[in-house]
Amino acid sequence: MLTYTLRRLLVMVPLLLIMSFVTFMFIRLAPGDVLAEYRMNPQMSQEMVHQMEIKFHFDKPAAVQYLYWLRNLLHLDFGYSFSKKMEVSSVVGSRLLNTLILALFSVLITWTIAIPVGIYCAVKQYSIGDKIFSFISFVGMSFPTFFLALLLLYGFSLLQEIPLLGKLPIGGMKSAGFDQLGLFGRIIDIGKHLIIPATVLGVTAIASMQRIMRGNLLEELKAQYLITARAKGLPENRVIYRHALRNAINPLITILGYEFSALLSGAALTEIITNWPGMGVVMLEAVRSQDLFLVMGNMLIGGILLIVGNLISDVLLALADPRIKLS
Repeated sequence: MLTYTLRRLLVMVPLLLIMSFVTFMFIRLAPGDVLAEYRMNPQMSQEMVHQMEIKFHFDKPAAVQYLYWLRNLLHLDFGYSFSKKMEVSSVVGSRLLNTLILALFSVLITWTIAIPVGIYCAVKQYSIGDKIFSFISFVGMSFPTFFLALLLLYGFSLLQEIPLLGKLPIGGMKSAGFDQLGLFGRIIDIGKHLIIPATVLGVTAIASMQRIMRGNLLEELKAQYLITARAKGLPENRVIYRHALRNAINPLITILGYEFSALLSGAALTEIITNWPGMGVVMLEAVRSQDLFLVMGNMLIGGILLIVGNLISDVLLALADPRIKLS
């Protein structure tokens, strides 16, 4: 497994090079000017703008600019954000952890709810409970995330006087007195702020994953090896949870690798509406302002999360299914 992991990490290098080159070309060759904000600033002379072009090599062909960016990246220099007026590493460093917290919490909620519900619906196929959960799933998949976010924020704003529910914060990541709280108090405070954005991101994921879990398990329950296991007198719980579930959950483990990178971009609207200070907002602003180096930094983080997420999925898949060999 160690050899396989190292080989996958080596393959990550050319993949990231291709992704970064394509992204760089799209941004540089697209209509617009990276330094448009500075050219329109009356306090900036044309000579100063020209010096910035030379400093960041914008006076050279796009392919040459990419090679300069790549050279700086090898020295851990991610470049300068023209929209944020600070280094890209500082912008990403201040927001990446927030998005990872939201992503991990959303994935935890999704898996904790979707897997048991999917198992229940498969075992109790066509029961009242199965029909109710199926209806809820279809409704959840049809809800746009931004509309659900607005609905929850509006709903909780009307419940401010109700204990517990009404005390949930309706925006941001931290309360006003966050710095005066202890470690446990800070965790609780961030957890309260996580509930609304994580619920918004989790609803659609729970709905779709529950349907996938139900369908996979129904297919496995009809398999010949389970009929044989029942014929040998194995208890039904062991047949379901020891044999059928191990095979039915494999596609969900594969999906897990895509969830983190998808949340990095898919959470943008939710982060904006709920005022969560994450990478989604930064990525959206960077693309709109054609902030070249910030877009490249976001792309690099997203690419690494996608590749590492898929690697983790493959390893977990091999651990869950002994038939799969990593070589």
